[in-house]
Amino acid sequence: MEQKKKILSVAGPTASGKTALAISLARRLDGEVISNDSMQVYTGMTIGTAAPTESEMGNIPHHMIAAVPPTADFSCADYAEMAAPIVEDILSRDHLPVFCGGTGLYLDAILYGDGLSDSTKNPAVRACFEAVAREQGADALHGLLAAVDPESAAAIHPNNVRRVIRALEIYETTGIPKSQFDGLSPTAEAKYDCVRIVLSFQSRQLLYERIDRRVAEMMQAGLLEEVTGLYKSGLLREDAPAFQAIGYKEFLPYFAGECTLEQTVDEICRNTRRYAKRQITWFKRYPEAIIVSVDAHGQMRPTEELAEEVCIELYNRHFFGNG
Repeated sequence: MEQKKKILSVAGPTASGKTALAISLARRLDGEVISNDSMQVYTGMTIGTAAPTESEMGNIPHHMIAAVPPTADFSCADYAEMAAPIVEDILSRDHLPVFCGGTGLYLDAILYGDGLSDSTKNPAVRACFEAVAREQGADALHGLLAAVDPESAAAIHPNNVRRVIRALEIYETTGIPKSQFDGLSPTAEAKYDCVRIVLSFQSRQLLYERIDRRVAEMMQAGLLEEVTGLYKSGLLREDAPAFQAIGYKEFLPYFAGECTLEQTVDEICRNTRRYAKRQITWFKRYPEAIIVSVDAHGQMRPTEELAEEVCIELYNRHFFGNG
């Protein structure tokens, strides 16, 4: 049987140092970084999504960053269609694809195809719920989701009509709430031999402090100006993908004069911490992953120390040869 080609994935909660570690590993292992972040894929949103700067990339090729306009409705299937040829191109040059990001479903779409989500697509059902949204409003639509899948309803904002409809579509076509469906393991065999590296914190408080500090650094780097540009261009609206990104939607009340800039920043921090908790829960579904503790004694460990630890574990798993 032909041996599967190898890829790496660096995952973990926001502000855990994924980008720095992925770049370090790519440099050590002759790799190229492929973002699997659902918001870094959009143009004009580099500050708020913490996309790496040219300096941070350190001459390591990066892919799937600022690849589509913020008006695009970009799905897992779209990601797989765009990223799959990039993976094959990297492999054809004997380089190592190193995925980096917190959107686990995007990587699953590369590994397993869109098999699971294909089974849940039903245009007629979707059209029905779209009609509910138009005729009765977003709150009524969200109420339907809350009745059958309260967990998903709690995680999806009522104004995110696209995601509410998607959750209802999954429930109607499978009989399984989206909150449970997301936990199902793909039945298809993985296309690549993927080793997942998941970053974790011993100190949750340190993670939260890093999140707050990152938001402050984003503001200093020009986040307000970036969001204002999207807002004035008409791209920061409730039905646009850009509106769903943490660090962007929170500014709408500020632009409307309903809260202060300080309150907006506080809300971004709170929402980012909640998102990090959901990411931590998501990545627990990969028991075979290499778990790397990024902190010790209340301090962050050096990136190169983490990279060395990962390389040793990869060697022990025979990642660099046939074993």
